[in-house]
Amino acid sequence: MVTSVLPVQMRNVCIRKRGKTLLGPVNLTLGPTGFTIVLGPNGAGKTTLLKALHGLERLSEGMVEWSAPGDVSRTKQAYVFQHPVMLRRSVRANLAYPLETLRVPKGEVDAAVTSWAGRIGLTDALDRPAAGLSGGEKQKLALARALIRTPEVLFLDEPCSNLDGRSVKEIEALLLAAHRAGTRLVMATHDLGQARRLATDILFLFKGSIHEAAPAPVVFDAPQTSELKSFLNGDILE
Repeated sequence: MVTSVLPVQMRNVCIRKRGKTLLGPVNLTLGPTGFTIVLGPNGAGKTTLLKALHGLERLSEGMVEWSAPGDVSRTKQAYVFQHPVMLRRSVRANLAYPLETLRVPKGEVDAAVTSWAGRIGLTDALDRPAAGLSGGEKQKLALARALIRTPEVLFLDEPCSNLDGRSVKEIEALLLAAHRAGTRLVMATHDLGQARRLATDILFLFKGSIHEAAPAPVVFDAPQTSELKSFLNGDILE
């Protein structure tokens, strides 16, 4: 029987650093399906929320509860940072690494690496150092490295920031394909156009709290608070 790690719940989660509250209190349940987009002005707590869910931030208060034990939940989720982190190895080695840590047989690893290299257009670069790739290529490699082991949940922190239109389009296509294949996606973005293209539901953060949470059409067509209306208008929130 396959154990699902979802839903995941945040219960009264707060994160404080140097006397300042960065997040919370947050109460949130993420169900087993969907493409959640996290919106909010700079400093609203978007990255902190994602890191708290993924276990990269120490909680000051509260708890994050997955529907499976910690060792299981950790193997079924992945995280893509705004600035892609590359291993100081070849493209091939970067793609192979997540599967090798799970002790997947070499033949299966090689087949998966070949397949994903083709999907992200890096077949001819497999033996090149990953550090020498362009920004868009690095981000596609980071995304492929996260998806190659078919995580149940994928967190993404503004993965298309500072990329050209072509790279953004290619990354969005990979994300939509992963969503259709059943991966639960939770992504922070500053791009409202991207949010409209991708989101099934929206979390709007403001001053460290979830200000609104609703299906995407509701958020964009009928925002409930003046802060969200102003944000969607392009106004500066303080």
